[in-house]
Amino acid sequence: MKMVRSAMKVFLVLVFLGYMVLWIMMPTKLYFEHWFPEIGQKTKSTYFGQQGASMLVYTFPILFIATVGCIYLHLGKRHADHNIDRTVPTSWLATLKQPMIVKGPLGIVSWMEFSFLTMFIVLLAWSTTSYLNSMFVHIDQIATESGLLVWEAKLDLSGLTLGLVGNICLAFLFFPVTRGSSVLRLIGLTLEATVKYHIWLGHIAMTIFTAHGVCYLIFWAKTEQMSEMLKWDKVGVSNVAGEIALLSGLAMWATSLPQIRRKMFELFYYTHHLYILFVVFFVFHVGFSYACIMLPGFYLFLIDRYLRFLQSQQRISLVSARILPCEAVELNFSKSPELSYTSTSTLFVNVPTISKLQWHPFTITSSSNMNPDKLSIAIKSEGSWSSELYRKVSSSFPPDRFEVSIEGPYGPASTHFLRHDRLVMVSGGSGITPFISIIRELLFKASGSGERMPQILLICAFKKSIDLTMLELLLPVSGTTIDSSCLQLHIEAYVTREKEPATDNHKPLQTVWFKPNALDIPVSAILGRNGWLWLGVIISSSFIIFLLFIGILTRYYKYPIDHNSEKIYASSARATLNMLFICIAIVMAATAAFLWNKKQNGKEVRQIQNMNTPPTTSPAWFNNGDRELESLPHQSLVQSTKVHYGERPDLKKILFESKGSSVGVIVSGPRELRHEVAAICSWGLADNLHFESISFTW
Repeated sequence: MKMVRSAMKVFLVLVFLGYMVLWIMMPTKLYFEHWFPEIGQKTKSTYFGQQGASMLVYTFPILFIATVGCIYLHLGKRHADHNIDRTVPTSWLATLKQPMIVKGPLGIVSWMEFSFLTMFIVLLAWSTTSYLNSMFVHIDQIATESGLLVWEAKLDLSGLTLGLVGNICLAFLFFPVTRGSSVLRLIGLTLEATVKYHIWLGHIAMTIFTAHGVCYLIFWAKTEQMSEMLKWDKVGVSNVAGEIALLSGLAMWATSLPQIRRKMFELFYYTHHLYILFVVFFVFHVGFSYACIMLPGFYLFLIDRYLRFLQSQQRISLVSARILPCEAVELNFSKSPELSYTSTSTLFVNVPTISKLQWHPFTITSSSNMNPDKLSIAIKSEGSWSSELYRKVSSSFPPDRFEVSIEGPYGPASTHFLRHDRLVMVSGGSGITPFISIIRELLFKASGSGERMPQILLICAFKKSIDLTMLELLLPVSGTTIDSSCLQLHIEAYVTREKEPATDNHKPLQTVWFKPNALDIPVSAILGRNGWLWLGVIISSSFIIFLLFIGILTRYYKYPIDHNSEKIYASSARATLNMLFICIAIVMAATAAFLWNKKQNGKEVRQIQNMNTPPTTSPAWFNNGDRELESLPHQSLVQSTKVHYGERPDLKKILFESKGSSVGVIVSGPRELRHEVAAICSWGLADNLHFESISFTW
């Protein structure tokens, strides 16, 4: 099986490289005067018309990679330990993953990310110069025939070039935000890492498209053709559609700027749904045939988005909630034992009683190995939404039942923590939550196997001593007999705004149990235990259904009208039908797969035991003169913890003094903390430091 997966991997790499060669050759005369016309002639049929070549060249390769990738991931899930990656990276690969840029508008950027970003910018520059060189060869003749001045003709063609180059960004724009994508998983990218790529692509795309629109506005104004702004021809490019798409994009772009997004997130979130308007009118603007360039990424995004919609329609009931005195709460759900996820995985949560539209991502704190039938997330009260959630759960009379909607979980294919000799985890405030799942997972593996575990140093900074109760979440309150002494764990906790232990931290830690119902369902994978295989089936079958729809329509309706000349049948009508068929095909395939797996899951779900346990309390946290924590679930964890008051950690000293040939440095928390740790690791003074950042603030 290993050889089969290796062969598949090589084959997928070759197909992807061929797809990249296509983008390099696209702006050349060889491609658009010879290659593509020849492909069009050979693939032209009464069933698909001229758009058949576009779908074959632009759409099919990526959907093929996504489908075969699903099979590859399915085989890997069945025949390999996909949770832990023990492969030690080579020195050059480790160097490429080190931070290169620490501060600036791009955030923390590794050498590898900078290399790919540079190559992408080079591709855009190459495409721009190639298009302009090809178009300007006969510029004098074009200007004469059009009755324009040479500079006006150049401005016209420059605007066209900018539109063509902007489409390159648009082609890649939706890949990073396709949460359950097999393409991202094949590359080894996670959701929190790829969102910044979406941001980069969005900024570049809108800059180019805005310049594209400005060029044509100036051109029409100088040539007295402002009436072109109202042009929506039956066949060909629609200017009105392009203007609507551009205005939609500008609205999303403006509200996505950091100054607005961070202060008015809801405005950003709701405005971003204009992507539907943007895509629809973009297709009307350029026609469906040319829109096939951006179709693969958007097609996979639509599948993922619809599956998320189906999953979100299920209401999941809370089993219990652990309420901490620091205004944090751990929500506990019943989980299907077949659902497996890795450490640092993310769950998106919606609480309908607070807001039916708001979704928030939270790191899962439980381990699917340590707790096969439970899933937990920790939420710190830091905003209006989380504060309202904490108020509802921690009230004197909590509700008997508490239902939420979820999407996920989403996480990396494997974790690499065992490859290091030592792990240094640096957190600030609620940034400790990703490390809870890591410690629980390593604790489980340390207690159940004889393999070597890395030494762990957890450096956590809190503002107040009451926030130290977040450390209660490192180990489950109940349901496990694992002793933390089997793990070489040392905790250095820093309370930055208090110089001595507070004397009023006597609030009890509560566990609230909610009433179960026989109809309650546990958290489970949207497509069951064979999710990757089912996703491959959805991608391939939906595309086949789409091809059947447009084949029948073209052959028996459009072809008798215009004989595939693309000059009689309205472009907007053709685009509308194609988009409608895509949606219908995806809904048919995804719904069938979802209902089948829901039926199978229903047979395997074990009924939740009827419990009516009253809220319980545990002793409050406080600290003594020796600065050690007294009420952790296990005494061995108490002994491994030291608290420092009124000071901040000397991260430079701690990291440079970390011993071991390979030290994994993971940071989670405020932007300033992540930048500080990244800067230390990027100096090159310690070759054994391997940096990684976990963040959902962009």
